[in-house]
Amino acid sequence: MGWLIWIVLGLVAGIIAKFIMPGRDPGGFIVTIIIGIVGALVGGFISVQLGYGDVTGFDIKSIIIAVLGALLLLFLYRMVKSRS
Repeated sequence: MGWLIWIVLGLVAGIIAKFIMPGRDPGGFIVTIIIGIVGALVGGFISVQLGYGDVTGFDIKSIIIAVLGALLLLFLYRMVKSRS
C-alpha cells in the first residue's frame, strides 16, 4: 500500500514542483509529473532509510518529502538536459 500512496503523492508533488520551479522543461508538463512520481518514490525510500518513517497516508510530512524528492529530480533533470 505504501508504494501506491507514494505514486499518488508523486503525481501531486510533480504538479507542485512544476509550480515551484517554473520554466520550459524538455518534455513538458507530463515529463515533470513523471519526474514527480519517481521523485516521490526516491524521497520516500530515502526518508525510510534515514529513519523518518514510512508513509501512512496523505499527511503534510509525506507531501513535503514527496515534493522535495520531485524538486531534486527536476533539478537534476534540468542540469542533464541543459548539458546535452
